[in-house]
Amino acid sequence: MAPATSGVYGWRHRRLRVLIVDDDPSVQRVIAGYLEQHDMRVVPVRRRRDVPRQFSIAEPDMVLLDLRLGEEDGLDVLRDIRLRSDVPVIITSCDRGDETDRVVGLELGADDYLSKPFGLRELLARIRVVLRRQDTGRVAADQAAEQGCCRFDIWLFDRRTRRLTGRDGNAVTLTKGEYRLLSAFLDAPQRPLSRDHLLRAMRAHEDRFDRSIDAQILRLRRKLERDPSAPRIILTERGVGYIFTPQVERL
Repeated sequence: MAPATSGVYGWRHRRLRVLIVDDDPSVQRVIAGYLEQHDMRVVPVRRRRDVPRQFSIAEPDMVLLDLRLGEEDGLDVLRDIRLRSDVPVIITSCDRGDETDRVVGLELGADDYLSKPFGLRELLARIRVVLRRQDTGRVAADQAAEQGCCRFDIWLFDRRTRRLTGRDGNAVTLTKGEYRLLSAFLDAPQRPLSRDHLLRAMRAHEDRFDRSIDAQILRLRRKLERDPSAPRIILTERGVGYIFTPQVERL
């Protein structure tokens, strides 16, 4: 097997571990054979309960998840994954005409979507694009971490430790996605930010399913706002996107 291609992205310097969640063994074999030719280690699983077990062994670098797993729902698997990790996930489905599952999957945090049947070269290209976005997000997060602490409303946010603390001293846990979203707002307070801008900040898939950002905003509001149904900190700017209203004090 040829060695991994060298390049500027850290993921190219080691063998990737790709988890394929699909109940069709023939599909798994075809995909696994192709990806292994490109120096990726493939771990196939067919059932929802097997996914946490693989994560406990070692978190994969990428998950390829079919939304149709026999009698099980792939969206439930995606929810399970997002509760424990921000690992990149590409979802697949045979239902080309069903937009609902695609939208819900992206709103739950999937990074990309492919309709079956898809070409193996396209799959490999999509994997590489998603991983490049992830590396870009890591660089941005590292740069943000160097900026230290800031204060807004009742909150103190330490970017170096990703720690968000309220006036009462209680810490609030942020996912990686919520951290990136809040950082984007803190970099441009009191300015309207488009959905496209926020999607890029979160390394999300930039396509017409931009409702995914609305779900992320709702989750962040639930953590920041006293009353998420009547927000004061993150306001909707109709026809534009969102605006972060508090003044931000750099410490």
